[in-house]
Parts: sequence; structure tokens; C-alpha cells
Amino acid sequence: MAVLFTLVFLFYIPVNVKGETQTPEPEISAQSAILMEASTGKVLYEKDSDTPLPPASITKIMTILLIYENQKAGKFNWDDKVTVSEHAASMGGSQVFLEPGEEQTASELTKCIVIASANDAAVAMAEFIGGSEDGFVQMMNDRAKELGMNNTVFINACGLDTDGHVSSAKDIAIMSRELITNFPEVRDYTTTWMDTITHKTRKGETEFGLTNTNKLIKWYSGATGLKTGSTGLAKYCLSATAERNGMELIAVIMAAENNTARFQEAMKLLDYGFGNYEVKKLCDKGSDCGTIQVLKGGAEYVQVKAASDVTALIKKGQGQNITEQKQIYESLEAPFDAGSKAGEIVYYFSDGTEAGKTDIITSQGVEKAGIEQNINTVIKRWIY
Repeated sequence: MAVLFTLVFLFYIPVNVKGETQTPEPEISAQSAILMEASTGKVLYEKDSDTPLPPASITKIMTILLIYENQKAGKFNWDDKVTVSEHAASMGGSQVFLEPGEEQTASELTKCIVIASANDAAVAMAEFIGGSEDGFVQMMNDRAKELGMNNTVFINACGLDTDGHVSSAKDIAIMSRELITNFPEVRDYTTTWMDTITHKTRKGETEFGLTNTNKLIKWYSGATGLKTGSTGLAKYCLSATAERNGMELIAVIMAAENNTARFQEAMKLLDYGFGNYEVKKLCDKGSDCGTIQVLKGGAEYVQVKAASDVTALIKKGQGQNITEQKQIYESLEAPFDAGSKAGEIVYYFSDGTEAGKTDIITSQGVEKAGIEQNINTVIKRWIY
């Protein structure tokens, strides 16, 4: 494979926003907090964000993430039946009062976890996916390491107070971002205020009401989720997500003194983010980047395209120029698959810092040419 880069072009994208009123940085009384922009992962505000603290039911963000990831990987279907164990049914705290031996679908249990923060449903799904709660907790910790959550240790799947069960505001923002960016369909549950499930047991069928524990979906314009948590040790915690004008923010509050404070302080952080920043789209996924030559392949050229969207986080009121540098390989040697890297696009702010980037990839794969094709290609190039 040829790896020589060709600089295709360089141009400026002017970004100027004037006349904006800046929102002052908030004062947060909670022990730990962070504000992150979802598309870029940029931190806009933090207070002791790396401090490990009991996370309470915010733990369930990782539980929910693993549920969606395993379902996407084909490990189970949403309509699969899950049998509730004695252990799962014994969970205290926030619950939907599942009974041992009761069957619910994976989708219904997930709904209970996301909307009502049900500990019993979380452990039932953990056992279903991991074989046991301990097996699932190992999956949680492995995924946390993969995501760079360096101040997190999970001991259980639901967040009940347990010695050594800790996370940090930054780690919670990281896993929140992973969930909402890869599985935006979770909003179907996180934005639902009230719903029901039907218990089906030996005693018959009874309907049970679910009410969302996240009051921001009623109180805050643009709220999209995500998860509350509170225990004696953790106090009051919240990972709040909201979207306005194409920008989604994640505000994490840990160890607030009371229920009202966690919501008020999350709203302060969100107001600060929306008041001071915006997201600019720099590149669309799949946008055409031309063609490159194919060596020893069944085709002479292949089209290449941008692998992903690129967005930049811009501070309002500060005019900025963004430079695009597009580099493409001169050629690729066959065989290669669709989606093979063929270069990259990098964007820079005027001060030289990187604003964003994406790979350039092939639109299709090309097989290695046979002897006859190679001879015909050589003759064609020699003639023309």
C-alpha cells in the first residue's frame, strides 16, 4: 500500500459570532461537577472532576450502555424473555418490585432501568447478559478501562452503597457521552415522563406505574436525559443531558446536598454552556473527497469520502478562522476493503490548535487484479 500523502488544498472557514452576551461561569456548591460538550468531548467547566466518589444510581449509565452494546452485537433480542432471580428481586432502594420467577422482556426491563432507575431490573439484566451480577460487573470494569475511566471501580450493577464502589464526575461524563452518541435511541426512554409495565406472576397480572426520576425533562428546555442517583453515602447525583441548536451538553453533579440542589446546579452548568458556546459543522460524513489511483487492482481508480462528521466547539463572541488541511494517499494497492483509510482531513483554529479531524476512506473495496487485467492495464497506460 502506498503511504505517500498529497496535500490537496488549504482554505479558511471564517467563524465569527458578534454581539453575544456571555453567561458568567457558575458557582457550584456540589462536591464535584463537570460540563462536557458531547460531539467533541471538550470540557467547558470542571470542579474536582477526577475525585472518586460514590456514584449511586448513575452507575446504571454503564449498565445501560452495556445493554445497548450487547443487543447491537446480537447477543440478545429486545423481545427475549428474562427470568427474575431471587437475587435480583431482593434489591432494595429504587425498584419496580419484580418477583422471583417473574418474566419480563429485555426491552421492558431496560425501560424500568432508564425511566424508574429500578435496581431489581438492573440486576436482572446484568445476570441475563453476564451470567451473574459478578460476571456483568467485570464487563463494566473492563469497559470502563477501555473508555479511559481511570477513577472508577464498579462493585455492583445498580449503584447501591458498597465499599470501594466509586466513580468521578469526569468518568461519568465519559460514559454518558458514549451512551448518548452511539445510542441516541435511548432518548425514547430518557425523555419519557410516565409509563407502565405489567407484572405477570402466579397471582395474575397487575399494572405498575413508572415515573421518570429526572425532573429536568419537565423543567429544562431541551433536556434529553440522562440519569439520577442518590444514596446516604453518595448524597444527590445527576448526569444531565440537553440539546439546543444542534449542540448537546452533559452536566454531571456529584454529592449535592439535596434533591433540588442537584437539578438547580445542573441547570446552571447547562445555561453556562449554551450561553457561551456553539458547535459548527465542518464536514459531513460521506462527503466526496475525489478519487485515488488503485495499483494492481481490478479497478484503476476508487472514490474516497469523509469517514465521519466533524464539528468544532466555538466560543461565542470570538471571531475565529478555521483552516482545513486535506491529505490523500497518492494510491492504494489492491486488495482492500470498503472503508480502508486513504488519507485524512484535519481542521485547525487560527492559534494552531486542532479543531477536529476525520479519516478519508474508500467508498468501495477493490480485489487484486488477475494476470490478464494487469497486462491490459499496462498496455492501456503505455498507449495513452
